[in-house]
Amino acid sequence: MTKIEKVLYTGKTHTTGGRDGAAHSDDAQLAVKLSPPGSGKSGTNPEQLFAAGWSACFIGALGKAAGKRKLSLPANTAVDAEVDLGITDGAYLLQARLNVSLPGLDVDLARALIDEAHQTCPYSKATRGNIAVALTLV
Repeated sequence: MTKIEKVLYTGKTHTTGGRDGAAHSDDAQLAVKLSPPGSGKSGTNPEQLFAAGWSACFIGALGKAAGKRKLSLPANTAVDAEVDLGITDGAYLLQARLNVSLPGLDVDLARALIDEAHQTCPYSKATRGNIAVALTLV
């Protein structure tokens, strides 16, 4: 395991009640009510929060990959992340799909940026080898 040499930021939250609870950040910028997926109750769920965080981070990694090539990402770059919660042999598991839109870029260049971003994005690194991940250029 690689250790961090310099911490750039620490996100801090306080969560109560689990999937039927609430989460708040220490800086008051995040305050969300939580609910189980598919329950119909008001609130978001951990899978949605994970998908939002990963897709935002992935766009940042795409930007870094483009910057190395002295390129800018298209203004309407987007990642539609899908995080599945499932069960196999009684164990809960996650899997994910990142559907990446890089309109106007050559397909080979877009694929290269996606592949590089997946190698450098901290969320991708954290999940590598732990969950199934599909990357699709849309």
